[in-house]
Amino acid sequence: MESLMLEGAACRCQQFLALCKLRVVSLIVFTAVIGMFLAVPGWPDWNALWAGTLGIALVAGAAAAFNCLVEQKIDALMARTRARPLPRGELTNTQTLVFSGVVGGAGLVLLQVFVNPLTMWLTLATFVGYAVIYTALLKPATPQNIVIGGASGAMPPVLGWAAATGEVHHDALLLFLIIFAWTPPHFWALALYRRDEYARAGLPMLPVTHGEAYTRLHLLLYTLLLFAVTMLPVGTGMGGWIYLLGAVGLGGRFIQYAWRLYRQYSDALAKETFRFSIWYLSLLFGAMLVDHYFSIPI
Repeated sequence: MESLMLEGAACRCQQFLALCKLRVVSLIVFTAVIGMFLAVPGWPDWNALWAGTLGIALVAGAAAAFNCLVEQKIDALMARTRARPLPRGELTNTQTLVFSGVVGGAGLVLLQVFVNPLTMWLTLATFVGYAVIYTALLKPATPQNIVIGGASGAMPPVLGWAAATGEVHHDALLLFLIIFAWTPPHFWALALYRRDEYARAGLPMLPVTHGEAYTRLHLLLYTLLLFAVTMLPVGTGMGGWIYLLGAVGLGGRFIQYAWRLYRQYSDALAKETFRFSIWYLSLLFGAMLVDHYFSIPI
């Protein structure tokens, strides 16, 4: 009996963790932590590092859970999301709402008590931007949802910077701008090979409303814009030779993917582009971190 209870508790924990979209949250937390390290010349303050990381992770997980609550009917219609706990009936709306509130509230308290009020308020605004403005308002209303709503997804390095310094520096805004420019080509690659699912779900994603060719062109244009934006840290002195070489190499590869999609589309190539885009952002920010401690300025 005891083993069955433990097994049931473990299963329930896995269901709640599934609401948090851990793979997405891990990239959010990674870019936030990079922001903390880039904000200071040496090592970040220990309190800012542990409490900021945990607090931001908890609020990000709460936002993901709230997103699952709002989009459960849509999730049930899409192959990549129909196995989530809410469409499968494994968790109730009340359980999900309480979980999101408790986890998000705990994260905000951590940030307020152990980090600083600026980080707490910015993180709360990010939660509202993603869970309410993007998920509930923009996503079902406009094909530019991911462009406008990308602002909330671009906030993590700004949150990390604020956690480490108590302020928002212009270099933090450059990190924001990089993710903001990265989000459309990243997400449109996914939307291209999932376009039929988005159409069935009634979501006005760009491939659904404007067609595949239009989306492929804009994916290429935004990838070129992203490459230009990634050069800005070099101009401000935040990035040195290591970052420059990484940004050029990764950006060139991303442009190559986008050009191939534009010229000769296939679902397989769109999937490959989507996967690369995740590695692109991780490696770009990793290069920036290495550059911060080891590079010779340009």
